[in-house]
Amino acid sequence: MSSKKSTAGSANIAQNRQATHEYFIEERFEAGLVLEGWEVKSLRAGKAQLKESYVVLRNGEAWLFGAHFSPLPSASTHVQPDPTRTRKLLLHAEELSRLIGQVERKGYTLVPLSLYWKQGRAKLEVGLARGKQQHDKRATEKARDWQREKQRVMRRG
Repeated sequence: MSSKKSTAGSANIAQNRQATHEYFIEERFEAGLVLEGWEVKSLRAGKAQLKESYVVLRNGEAWLFGAHFSPLPSASTHVQPDPTRTRKLLLHAEELSRLIGQVERKGYTLVPLSLYWKQGRAKLEVGLARGKQQHDKRATEKARDWQREKQRVMRRG
């Protein structure tokens, strides 16, 4: 008798929708996060935002900057929550060395894409990205509009 909980809809905590507009995502990585207790509680409540966040590689480690985890009013009284503190990302050593090489030599950027639950643990999807120029953004938008219009025509059909 197994009691599996269906978390299909609630597995996703936050997404960085602007990232796919601003960057070409070449590769995706899954990273764990080093969190404090109040941060886990606020993530369970869905109080996270990745909009202006970014990933930096320092001293052979990956760090998440600018992510905003809103503290709950019921957070502990003896802990001073800092909503935008720098959080360490947990990646395998091979992944880290590969990312360091890509970012330093080839000019890629690391962008947080989404924050989600996996087997009870918070995970961050990090994208190895190249920046889009203005004409690339316009071309992407034009292609998206064309696909939408094509679907409308096919439905009326």
